[in-house]
Amino acid sequence: MADITRRLGWRHLRGAPTAHIRHHRSGRLVHDGPGLSFWYRSLTAALSEIPVDDRELAMTFHARTSDFQDVAVQATVTYRVSDPAIAAARLDFSVDPDTGVWRGAPLEQLSTLLTETAQQHALDVLARTSLASALVDGVAAVRERVVGGLAAEPRLPATGIEIVAVRVVALRPEPEVERALRTPAREQIQQEADRATYERRAVAVERERAIAENELASQIELARREEQLVEQRGTNARREAEEKAAADGVRAGAEAARTVRLTVAEAERTVKLAEAEAARNVRLAEAEAVRQVKLAEAEARAAREVGAARAEAQAAWLRVHDEVDAATLHALTGSRLAENLPRIESVTVSPDVLTGLLAKLGGGAGPAGDSA
Repeated sequence: MADITRRLGWRHLRGAPTAHIRHHRSGRLVHDGPGLSFWYRSLTAALSEIPVDDRELAMTFHARTSDFQDVAVQATVTYRVSDPAIAAARLDFSVDPDTGVWRGAPLEQLSTLLTETAQQHALDVLARTSLASALVDGVAAVRERVVGGLAAEPRLPATGIEIVAVRVVALRPEPEVERALRTPAREQIQQEADRATYERRAVAVERERAIAENELASQIELARREEQLVEQRGTNARREAEEKAAADGVRAGAEAARTVRLTVAEAERTVKLAEAEAARNVRLAEAEAVRQVKLAEAEARAAREVGAARAEAQAAWLRVHDEVDAATLHALTGSRLAENLPRIESVTVSPDVLTGLLAKLGGGAGPAGDSA
């Protein structure tokens, strides 16, 4: 929309570079071109503003296919006004001199014209196409047909309209039909997924089998190597035992030789010690024999002397007893007897014994008393 400024009964218009301005005054074209800026009087000016930039027109309409299925077509048409003079003559692009607002709705007229024209060609091509074909190749077919139809439409050049591009965004069936159409594809996709799962499982099983075979081969190889290791250890153990036995034999031989030498030396030392001990024992025996002989001779002499002394004492004792009378002997005998008798606490003498004893004592004492 043009920018209009009021000053003292005059109006100043400043247009945009993408807007073509046509100024008529008293039926004459005064200004004509894009991006103009000029003063004018609102009572005598007739202004038209035609946009010359590219315009996008989005459209959505329904069509029926050859198998009587409804589809929704989404498309976009890009157009521009190539001849502003013709467009201003065929459509009402006039603006209010005071506000710069379009008096009519020219863009809506263009939208209706382009939409109906594009829809006519799209309906024509979809009416002879099945739903499956329309969903597969319908976008390209509808776009080509709409482009061709708009290019061949005589009203558009007569209105000064140029088609820049046509894009068909989508062809969509009804939601129920779309779900029904998606079901086989989904089932096929699911089957493909299941087959891929089975194949993956088969590959996994095959890989597990290969892994198990590799593990088994590894275990077999490990067992074989362990067997070789056991054999090598046995060989090493036997060799070590043989070497140890040889070393023990050498050590035993050396020990035996050493033992023999020690035994011989010990025997020699023992013989020498025995000989020395024997010589010592002989000397000791000889000295002991000499001592025993001397001791025996001394004991014999002592025994002879003691015997002689005893004999002499006995002879003297006998001579003494022979010279002593009987009563003295009896007294000595009683005294000796009393010395040798055990201790007597008490003695019981019967009258008969006492009488006899006194009689004996009396009889014996008579002569003694007389002698006394």
